[in-house]
Amino acid sequence: MRTATDLRELAEEAGRELEDASATDILRWAAETFEKRFCVTSSMEDAVVAHLASRVFPGVDVVFLDTGYHFPETIGTRDAVEAVMDVNVITLTPRQTVAEQDAQYGPKLHDRDPDRCCALRKVAPLREGLTGYDAWATGLRREESPTRAGTPVVGWDEKREKVKVSPIARWTQEDVDAYVAEHGVLTNPLLWDGYPSIGCAPCTRRVAPGEDARAGRWAGSGKTECGLHG
Repeated sequence: MRTATDLRELAEEAGRELEDASATDILRWAAETFEKRFCVTSSMEDAVVAHLASRVFPGVDVVFLDTGYHFPETIGTRDAVEAVMDVNVITLTPRQTVAEQDAQYGPKLHDRDPDRCCALRKVAPLREGLTGYDAWATGLRREESPTRAGTPVVGWDEKREKVKVSPIARWTQEDVDAYVAEHGVLTNPLLWDGYPSIGCAPCTRRVAPGEDARAGRWAGSGKTECGLHG
C-alpha cells in the first residue's frame, strides 16, 4: 500500500513527465499505475474522459455525484453512459435527502449559503466515495476559467490525499468537440441549449453570448467553484 508521501511524489513526478503526453497516454499511465484503485469522476456534462478511459481500462469505475438537484437531462446522460459504455457507473449520494437537509437547515440552502450546500451535497460525498481509490480523473480544462488555468495533467489533491489526473487539461473546446464528433461520445443535451457548464439546476443558468463558459454557475454570488476542485 502506497503512503500519502509516496503518492504525492508519484503525482509530482508524473505531472512533469506527462505534461506533453496525450490524454490517452496519461490515462494509460494512471490505469497501469493504480489499477482498480483508480477511478474517473464525471458530472455527466459530457462523457469524454469516461470514454477515453474506457478505451485503455475497460470496465473502469466512473463516479457520479447525484446531489438531488440535477437537471433531468443530467440523470439521463448518466443512465445512457451506463447503458452503452464499457464502464462501471457508481452513483454517490449525500447522507441527507434534499427534504432532510431542508428540515435541518431550511429550504433553499443553495440560495442562502451555497458553500455549505456544496459541502454537504458534493464535497463530503466525494471524499467518502473516493476512500477506496488512490487516484481519480477529472475533466478539468485550463481554458475553462482563470481559476483552472494552472491545472496540472497529474497533480496532488491535498484535500483528499489522492493523485488527481486531468488528462484533457490542455484541450481546447475545439478539441473536445472534435473528439465528441469523431467518436460519437454522449453529451448532455443542455450543452446545446445555452448551458456550456452544467451543475445543479438551482445554481445554473444559461450563458449569454460572449460570457465565460462558467458564467452561468452561481451567477451573481461571486462563487466560482463548488469545492471539489477549488
